[in-house]
Amino acid sequence: MDNCTYSMTYRLVIMIALLLPNAMWAQEGREGATFLLFGFGGSNQMDTYLSPMEYDGWQASVLTGRERMTRMAGGRISFQSMMQAAATRTENPARTAEMWGGRIAYDAAWHWNWTPAKGLRLKAGAQVGTDLGFLYNNRNGNNPAQGRVSADIAASVAAAYAFRIRRFPLALRYQADVPLLGCMFSPQYGQSYYELYIGNRDHNVCFAHPGNAFSIRSLLMMDLVFSRTTMRLGYLCDVRQSNVNGISTHDFSHSFMLGYVRYFKVLKRKERKEDNGL
Repeated sequence: MDNCTYSMTYRLVIMIALLLPNAMWAQEGREGATFLLFGFGGSNQMDTYLSPMEYDGWQASVLTGRERMTRMAGGRISFQSMMQAAATRTENPARTAEMWGGRIAYDAAWHWNWTPAKGLRLKAGAQVGTDLGFLYNNRNGNNPAQGRVSADIAASVAAAYAFRIRRFPLALRYQADVPLLGCMFSPQYGQSYYELYIGNRDHNVCFAHPGNAFSIRSLLMMDLVFSRTTMRLGYLCDVRQSNVNGISTHDFSHSFMLGYVRYFKVLKRKERKEDNGL
């Protein structure tokens, strides 16, 4: 690994560490929402480090998030955090081998908000995220598993539209996130993890951009607002791919999501003291 790669990785980690506490502090006294969704769908995977073939199967996932307006820019910037965990099982075309995978990802986004029409809210901003995962192929002997670690800065856009069908309130939401630059871990083609363990490293932290790692996450959601709860239905399409160090990978998944939304308000420090009798 060269000095440029180390410097880029260091700056990205420091940026995430500095921005997150500031955004969380800015949320005090603002209303927001949190959601929890469970999903199940299909997955198509390929990792030429493990096998040159595509594997198809299923994916089960959990997506949780939190969003609220901040005090920044006169209260027009919102902060959003999302965490996703997923497990996959896929098989090769001949059904003679299978791969098991898992990943967990965390993203934090800041969106500029505006309302061009009644009930319509548009958002655009930036997102920082990290991703940790693995793939295991039960047929391989020398290199049975592949680890995945990445961090990136992405462009994020979203829209929400609230409306009614007769007297029943509904809300339609959409969000798309596209990583623009970041860094990722990858062994060289044919390089074993034992070589990495004993110190034989060769540019295993790579600069990632849409040219060598184009990815996009699209999330479409529908809120059904009842008197005491809000149910959320969704469809998640996640496209992740890379071509670095002689290794091509992709992970295409689509899942139908079901869960709920809760609304909350974080009290200001003064209001907290009054509630505590101070």
